[in-house]
Amino acid sequence: MKDFKLYAITGEQFHPGRTMLEVMEEAIQGGCDIIQLRDKKSPKREVLAKAKALRELTRRYGTTFIVNDHIDIALAVDADGIHLGQDDLPLADARKIVGDKIIGISTHAIEEARQAELDGADYIGVGPIFPTKSKEDVVAPVTTAYVSQVAAEIGIPFVAIGGIKLHNVDQVLEAGATRICAISEIVGSPDIVGTCKSFLAKINASNAQLRTRPSR
Repeated sequence: MKDFKLYAITGEQFHPGRTMLEVMEEAIQGGCDIIQLRDKKSPKREVLAKAKALRELTRRYGTTFIVNDHIDIALAVDADGIHLGQDDLPLADARKIVGDKIIGISTHAIEEARQAELDGADYIGVGPIFPTKSKEDVVAPVTTAYVSQVAAEIGIPFVAIGGIKLHNVDQVLEAGATRICAISEIVGSPDIVGTCKSFLAKINASNAQLRTRPSR
C-alpha cells in the first residue's frame, strides 16, 4: 500500500447541514491520504450508495479508499481495502475474500498488534488514544504509552486514532506516531482544508525531527 500520513474517517453526525461528499472532498484537498467510509447504522443500500460516491471521488484525486466492516460493499465498489475490528471476520478469512486488497485492523493492546502483524495486516489502527465520542461502545483509552510500545516493536505501518485533536496531537507524535487519524476534528471543522494542513505541518515537523535523532 502507498504510505500515508493523515487518515480521515467519515462522521456525518459532526457536520449537520453539509453533505458527506463535500466534507470528504475538502479533507482530500487538505492533504488526507486515506479516506474511510464508516457507517454502522444505515441500511446496506445507503452504505453502498455512499461507497460508490466516495469511490468515484477518491479515484478522481488518487486517494486511497477504505471501507469499514462491509467487505461485500468494498468489493462491489472496488475499494482499495477494508478495515476490521477485533470482533469482525478474522484477518485470514478476510484475506481469502479480498485477495491483495489492503486490510487494516483496529488494535487496543500490544498482543493484538503483534497478532495483526503476524496474520499479515497491511496496517493497524492504534487507539483510542484519548476519550472519543466518534464511536459507540468504544474501549477505554489506551494512552500514548501504547503508541510507544507499537513504535518500538511493530514493523508494519500504524496509525494513531481516537480523540486526537490539533491541541493534543503533539503528545501522540512525541510518543512515536508518524501517521494520524482524526474524525470529528477534521469533518466537524469550519475550515477542513486548514485543519488538515495544520495536522500535516505537525506530522511533517515531527517526522523530520525523528529522522535527525541519533539512533539508540
